[in-house]
Amino acid sequence: MAEPRTLARPYARAAFEYARQSGDLDGWSSALAVAAAVSREAAMVVVLGDPGTTADQRAEKLAGVLGDALSDPVQAFLVIMADNGRLGLLPETAALFAELKAAQEASVNVEVISAFDVDDAALAEISEAMSRRFERTVSITSETDSTLVGGAVIRAGDMVIDGSVRGRLNKLAGTLTP
Repeated sequence: MAEPRTLARPYARAAFEYARQSGDLDGWSSALAVAAAVSREAAMVVVLGDPGTTADQRAEKLAGVLGDALSDPVQAFLVIMADNGRLGLLPETAALFAELKAAQEASVNVEVISAFDVDDAALAEISEAMSRRFERTVSITSETDSTLVGGAVIRAGDMVIDGSVRGRLNKLAGTLTP
């Protein structure tokens, strides 16, 4: 079976093209993010996976929970996904939509995960370096993870730079083990 991301790609592209043409990228992005979050909830997973309901009923239940967060075009999009049995792909669809939107806006999201808090000056340096590397505007976020021991992990799209002590120890262990 195909990967969920692969199955979600045509839906994300279709939604993106419609949103771009209608000039509502932000609205669609927000609606898909909310729909994805709701679709991950345990109770909604049961509802969306219920074989005793029709596709329209599943789409209606999801739209009922989301209420005013959905425009008519987004509701119609969810009905199409439901008809094809793909409502479970909402998280992947929303993530791919966000990537397409970021590419359209010539920006990249960079996540810095470090063992300790990173000051604003260091984040600015990382942001500048990533901006030069990707030739795009960078949106940077940071969080701490004490399991890294020291150093940091930087994620930008598909690229991961692991400069953490934990990463280095794992790499060393891999080279020492036959």
